[in-house]
Amino acid sequence: MNKSIGDHIRILREFRDVTQEQLAARSGVSVDTIRKLEQGVRQSARINTLRALARALDVQLERLLGQPTVTQQLTDDGGLIALRDAIQDIDALPGVPLDDDPEEPPTADAWATDVHQATAQYWAGGYSELSSTLPMLLRDGRAVAREHPTERVWRQLALAYQLAASLATQAGHPDWAFGAVEKQLAAAQRASDPLAEGMGVSTLSWVLLRQGRWEQAQAVAEKKADNLEPSFRRGTAAQLAVYGNLLVAAATPAARRDQHDEAMHLLTTAESAALRSGPIRAYGSAFSVADVRTQKVNVALAGTDGHPAKALQLAEEVDLASISRPVHSASHRVDVAQAKYQTGDCEGALTTLLEVEEDQPEWIKFQTLAAATVAEMLEAERRRNAPLRGLALRLGVDPTL
Repeated sequence: MNKSIGDHIRILREFRDVTQEQLAARSGVSVDTIRKLEQGVRQSARINTLRALARALDVQLERLLGQPTVTQQLTDDGGLIALRDAIQDIDALPGVPLDDDPEEPPTADAWATDVHQATAQYWAGGYSELSSTLPMLLRDGRAVAREHPTERVWRQLALAYQLAASLATQAGHPDWAFGAVEKQLAAAQRASDPLAEGMGVSTLSWVLLRQGRWEQAQAVAEKKADNLEPSFRRGTAAQLAVYGNLLVAAATPAARRDQHDEAMHLLTTAESAALRSGPIRAYGSAFSVADVRTQKVNVALAGTDGHPAKALQLAEEVDLASISRPVHSASHRVDVAQAKYQTGDCEGALTTLLEVEEDQPEWIKFQTLAAATVAEMLEAERRRNAPLRGLALRLGVDPTL
């Protein structure tokens, strides 16, 4: 039987041995809301309310929402468990004998091409296929680095671990992702590339954000941005892009902590960097004015009291056609759907979510905001809405609610 969000809250609260009143005091959420959720009178709540409850219960938000932690397709030569094993490489531990690899590793050039293709696959939302190839990509990368320990190879290995951290986080395994970031940063250091290290810290900030460690997520990104701040007149496009990505990474946890002015200041500076750099792809990511402006929409929705009307106003300044990464475009449109729902445009929100699902049918299943928005919409529906209930079923939200 599917457990509701209220069931998860009650089970975790009782496991922690706290009363509803104590949970209310810890989270800042009213006792009445907690009681109604646990009794099934309410089936969902605003995403910021759920985040507050998750933090108070000392669990990740995904535990409350029942986010899937598996990919859709089963493969014989990979998958998320294989990815975990590739990240948590036993042979790399001190004192553990190294197993001989019976296969000849690929050439450095061929492996670099594979990393490039895997990066494109991630940003296209092909998680199942990527999960089947990424474990071998990591193993091959370590073998290539042993035979050809050049700075170029180490830089590519840092990118491969960045992919592993990103995929593990999207699939609901941020603890695996933390291990991948450790290896990403170590490889970047071996590459003697400060910008690769900067992107590693940007990835780390995102992982910490997903772990609910907002203060640390903001601090590490801001400090690294300060360390790498380039001259706006003489800085290269790559330097400006990594600097800007770090500012973007710091802005989201700042907004989650209700530091909206600080978050917007960070994004305004990032937008200035993007205007100077121009659209650029570097270090496994992309940076442009459109990328920064989508984050302004996200930040407007974050915190204890989001500002959905402002988010929609900011969304009008985003040129969707200029967003180069399909999953980034999808993520922005999920934010827009949430803002539409919160301003009373339920039909517009549903239309947007269905369009995102059509474009990214696998990716959307891993998005907690999409699931939370659909759960809210189900609870508020005044008449049976077949498209909404169909979407709820496909996202794993109980459509009988």
